[in-house]
Amino acid sequence: QVQLEESGGGLVQTGGSLRLSCAASKRPSDTYAMGWFRQAPGKEREFVAHIYWSSGSTNYADSVKGRFTISRDNAKSTLYLQMNSLKPEDTAVYYCAGRRYGSRTYVTTASYAYWGQGTQVTVSS
Repeated sequence: QVQLEESGGGLVQTGGSLRLSCAASKRPSDTYAMGWFRQAPGKEREFVAHIYWSSGSTNYADSVKGRFTISRDNAKSTLYLQMNSLKPEDTAVYYCAGRRYGSRTYVTTASYAYWGQGTQVTVSS
């Protein structure tokens, strides 16, 4: 089973930037795809970004497109989420997750087999 550990969350002002990291215990060659999700208080966990580990092809939620960038470092077995132009509505706990091979879609939580513990991102207005 893959172990994931997020880091890099914190408090930032509107318009600021943060970079989240997600360290994976398993070798990148065994990884199909990974994603970032977030969950605000009282809301369901929602899709943020997705990347195919081998090709680097990416997908984003409309709400973050143009502001967030997902990337990975094969050598370090690490996933990243660069977040720029942050808004108060980006405040949430952010989770990285490993996608099940053969799952139909990347936007639903059910498509992911393992998750990190989450890291809090708070954007002040």
